[in-house]
Amino acid sequence: MLQTVVKVVLLALFLAVSPAVAAGNPPVEGKTAILLASFGTTVPSGIKALDNITEQVRKAYPGTEVRITFTSNMVRAVWKKRRAEAQKWLDQGISAEILNVKNIIQAMGDLQEDGYRNIIVQPTHMFYMEQSYDLNSYITALGSIKTLKSKWRPFDTVVMGRPALGMPGDRYSYHDDIDRVVKSLAGDVEMARKEGASLLYMGHGNENWSTGIYAETEKKMRTAYPEVQTFIGVVEGTPALSDLLPEIKRAGSKKIILRPFLITAGDHATNDMAGSEGNSWKSMLTAAGFTVQPVLEGLGSNQAFVALFVENIADAAKEGGLTLK
Repeated sequence: MLQTVVKVVLLALFLAVSPAVAAGNPPVEGKTAILLASFGTTVPSGIKALDNITEQVRKAYPGTEVRITFTSNMVRAVWKKRRAEAQKWLDQGISAEILNVKNIIQAMGDLQEDGYRNIIVQPTHMFYMEQSYDLNSYITALGSIKTLKSKWRPFDTVVMGRPALGMPGDRYSYHDDIDRVVKSLAGDVEMARKEGASLLYMGHGNENWSTGIYAETEKKMRTAYPEVQTFIGVVEGTPALSDLLPEIKRAGSKKIILRPFLITAGDHATNDMAGSEGNSWKSMLTAAGFTVQPVLEGLGSNQAFVALFVENIADAAKEGGLTLK
């Protein structure tokens, strides 16, 4: 008798907290999507790195919708203008997905309209600087929207993964994230070793945020790969090439492998790093007596590096209680 009463009470409680079951319907699990948020690039050859990231994420999660957005207003504006000659760009191998890329609000709105209620936004940024900060603000705002009836909320769960070199906070150690990035760059070091060259990376940096993350990464590169002198400088902020040049000279090698510490080999790589103008890194290093070998390939083309974003997506999904397929 007691067991029967307990069963009836438990059933009543279950029906009370599960309207779908109470109505005779099984609970409906909201659809989940991944939104890859890149800074973007206006350089067509640089798009290959972004396409590679998208392709690898789709391979890792073939049963989950994967879409893209660009966080740079300037980059999106250029591609919007190029739509007037859409066929020209399509003929050059630029996908319609890139040509019609949208901002975070539009991309999230499209996902909501298509029935996706759980969104993992994965930035393909190097570190949590200005772009990631602003992106997180948008995501937090969209995920916090409440409605009088909960079923009309635009999203159930919205979470953001961390950039390649991590982010502030104690959920994940950014020191460990740096270690993972360092491990993924073994191929670059081997190239420099074979050439008897120093390895110099150009990062983006930021005028409004500390760029100490680059110094720590450089230090860990030297510890992990003592056979090659590695340097990391930035276009904006510190250390600039002028800050590094005295130490590069002391390193002894007269040859330098110059690579972008960027997701894509876009405008900064083709102009600021390897351009023919006198103020490019290649030109200044050549003028200082070095033999410079630029490599116009972004980190988004490095499969070991891209795998870190795949792992970060899995971490974000777990944190949000979401299942990826």
